[in-house]
Amino acid sequence: MTLSGSIKNAPAGMKGFDANQVISASVARQFVEAGYQFAVRYVGRTQMASHDLTTAEAATLLEAGLALMPVQHVEAGEWMPSAELGTTYGRNAGQFTAAIGFPPGVNVWLDLESVSTAASPADVIAYCNNWFGEVAAAGFTPGVYVGWQPMLSNADLYNKLRFQHYWGAYNVDAVIPVRGWQMKQSPARQQVAGIEHDDNLTHVDGAGGQVMWLAK
Repeated sequence: MTLSGSIKNAPAGMKGFDANQVISASVARQFVEAGYQFAVRYVGRTQMASHDLTTAEAATLLEAGLALMPVQHVEAGEWMPSAELGTTYGRNAGQFTAAIGFPPGVNVWLDLESVSTAASPADVIAYCNNWFGEVAAAGFTPGVYVGWQPMLSNADLYNKLRFQHYWGAYNVDAVIPVRGWQMKQSPARQQVAGIEHDDNLTHVDGAGGQVMWLAK
């Protein structure tokens, strides 16, 4: 099944949320009534959990009027990246996104944060670029969420990674040269209908790039 809708560039100034809980139809309507225009929901690294995004939930969110993108869970705690892990997780991100029914082109986000301080920049770059390659090969547009402790310099984030779509965490210290952010998370946790989430705002970056989401 392919989800109904089309891939669109996100205008600047759109308010959305990312949440690690299933969003029901009634809750989705409450988000829309509260002024939200898009959602970001999770897919797994090695398998899909009960609280991850499903085809049914994706269709519900789209029907409520929310644009939608997937992001892959990061490992808990400080973790060690490698080229092999990037290939595995990237392949799974592409397969899970396709199985949900997303059409080609949507941004699929890598969560880059809390990287082990023992990791070298080369480890992180290989992980990220292999992940990128697998997601791109699956037909989707890779993006990277940059959070606390990515273990890459600002220059490396821009020059050494293949990504052209950057999403900044609420606690990010990094600054992306030339481009900046296409999406930025707010610093305060929020609640709508009892669902804890982070708010996000879209931007057109310094190179004219925009988030690419699925919308009705």
